[in-house]
Amino acid sequence: MAADGANPASLMALGAVALRDRLASGALDAITLVEACIARIEAREPEVGAWAFFDPGFARHQAKAMDALRRSGRPIGPLHGLPVALKDVIDTARMPTENGCALDAGRVPMQDAAIVEKLKAAGAIIMGKTVSTELAFMHPGRTRNPHNLAHTPGGSSSGSAAAVADGMVPLAVGTQTGGSVIRPASFCGITGFKPTFGAISRRGVLMQSQTLDTLGVFATDPTGAALLADVLFGHDPADSATSPAPHPALERTALSSPPLPPVFAVVRPPGWEGAHDDLKEAFLALEEELGEQAFAVELPSLFDEAADQRARINFAEMSRNYYRYERDGADRLGAPTLEAIRKGAALPARDYLAALDWPGILNAGLDEIFSRCDAILCPAAPGPAPEGLASTGDAIFNGLWTLCGTPAVTLPLLTASNGLPMGVQLVARRGEDGRLLRSARWLHERMSA
Repeated sequence: MAADGANPASLMALGAVALRDRLASGALDAITLVEACIARIEAREPEVGAWAFFDPGFARHQAKAMDALRRSGRPIGPLHGLPVALKDVIDTARMPTENGCALDAGRVPMQDAAIVEKLKAAGAIIMGKTVSTELAFMHPGRTRNPHNLAHTPGGSSSGSAAAVADGMVPLAVGTQTGGSVIRPASFCGITGFKPTFGAISRRGVLMQSQTLDTLGVFATDPTGAALLADVLFGHDPADSATSPAPHPALERTALSSPPLPPVFAVVRPPGWEGAHDDLKEAFLALEEELGEQAFAVELPSLFDEAADQRARINFAEMSRNYYRYERDGADRLGAPTLEAIRKGAALPARDYLAALDWPGILNAGLDEIFSRCDAILCPAAPGPAPEGLASTGDAIFNGLWTLCGTPAVTLPLLTASNGLPMGVQLVARRGEDGRLLRSARWLHERMSA
């Protein structure tokens, strides 16, 4: 075992890639890392409230099995011994998956989701299930922001973001239909990565919107996000959004040196006028710091309609997919969830079908911008995490990229005057996830230096 001991802070500060390397070499035992995570969870969970289900005994059992496997000399997986938290909308066999919803209390699936199968095959340790907002929508759960418990952690992947930000686990998985990975990562001061739509199978994951739902990952830095996503990418015949394609080698690409310093197209997206003054000031300073590596560009005017078109798709598909919840227990649903379901039910079919054309229209408008840069650079949220727990914050800067299906990653590069983190979001052309993560690592390392 390494000299780090079981100090949670010192171990989490290493990052997922360094932890993976130490675990693989035997310099660190999986049980030591898991015990550090357990100690941190037990110390902080009463305040942060990140976990929907956590069984330390099961975590220890997995860790001991991973250590025995490594000592046997048999091959180990790319995530060997790394603890991973899963949002409580991702099915886990014989482990509760309650979708953040009172109507699903006590639900225990019999099969793992596709990504859980991949995580186990890669040697990851499933630490438990993290809090989701109700049915992965906007009605908040109990999770608080680790940086200031009086502020929201964002949503809907609130527990996943908070668990990584607070050093409870090095890696976590969430989902995004509007801004549910990027926004909580921004509010909690960590890296969140939402890949290209269809890159990761959604089999065994609560379906809110088949056109928009995308699995994403949380880590302390872009290389950790690349490491985890690399395992999860791939075709699944059970999810028609995925397609047979060569593996993108995310981790290798993210860790490689770009042939030239990346160039960023700086975008102030629709909703910029309502952004916090701290965000505007810090974002301008970052743009100036990048100098020749950045140039300002305006999105085509069609993007002003993106939020409304995304909402039409979201609500219409939510109304269909969540019909049983409204039918069986409308009085037990939160007001935001019920209102969205009913809006979707009232939406004319022509408006929904017309909205489905918009991803293609918007991506055509992005082609010229992407031909001139490595990534678009824009804010991840309108400002720092809002005070209070009644709202998960505004996804105005995220939803348009979810609608486009483009990969996006947020980096904790900015700080508000109240000390809370603010994220910078990078966006790339669909399918260029590896290049995006390489550019993100370059920017993260430059600004950290």
